[in-house]
Amino acid sequence: MKRLIFTFCLLQLFTLIAFAQDKQIPYGNNPAAGKYYNIRGIKMYCEVYGKGKPLLMIHGNGGDISAFSNNIPYFSKKYMVIVPDSRAQGKSTDSRDSLSFEMMADDFAALLDVMHIKSTYVIGWSDGGINALLLAMRHPEKVIKLASTGANLWPDSTAINPKDWIGERDDYNASKNKIFKTAKEKNDQKIFLLDWFQPNIPLLALRKIKCPSLIIGGDHDVIVIQHTVLIYQNIPHAYLWILPDSPHATFRAHTAEFNKKVDEFFSTPFHVWN
Repeated sequence: MKRLIFTFCLLQLFTLIAFAQDKQIPYGNNPAAGKYYNIRGIKMYCEVYGKGKPLLMIHGNGGDISAFSNNIPYFSKKYMVIVPDSRAQGKSTDSRDSLSFEMMADDFAALLDVMHIKSTYVIGWSDGGINALLLAMRHPEKVIKLASTGANLWPDSTAINPKDWIGERDDYNASKNKIFKTAKEKNDQKIFLLDWFQPNIPLLALRKIKCPSLIIGGDHDVIVIQHTVLIYQNIPHAYLWILPDSPHATFRAHTAEFNKKVDEFFSTPFHVWN
């Protein structure tokens, strides 16, 4: 009996140590896991964690690798988690004056090529969710399965919550006569304009996505539920998951449930319901 108690306490100690180590890892600023790759005219920063089947995680607008700090520890126990900073964001600098989602999707395909990865699972949030969809459309051979949360196909108030859209419109109007002087100011505006004018993806274009897809949204998401449902309805092999009591960042508001559900989706054969 004493031996069982000792073993149990030892396991608990190891679990606490592992948890503490995960909390201490500076995701997005970890030289032990990070590296720059020459991708399509830029240096893309990327960190890799764990071993197993590849899993690409793509963050949202103006974000970086650290967005997935609560998800990387879970998935890296089973997958080789590939987490890049998107073009012009995080440590991946880009001095050009324009940016598009199509450009970014092609970046991720090029990153996989440089890393000698033929295909991968994909998790994308917000802009990253759009990138996940476009990666599957433009480079279908690269995506095994995708989970896209908080994505939109076009940038108007039929896709974005009207109150949030009005706020963006006011910001855009206020910026029209503003002079952006520093490199950071210019880059921040470029990233803002990306979401104001884009994406522009026709519903029919979603038919190009052949891989099984999990389309996710929160019931209090910035993206209106009806728009998320439209995305789901137009992908040939898709499931829909709307999380109750959830904002835009579903993967942070409901971390444990999100990790488990997405992992189950990746691990289980897709079933077509009649």
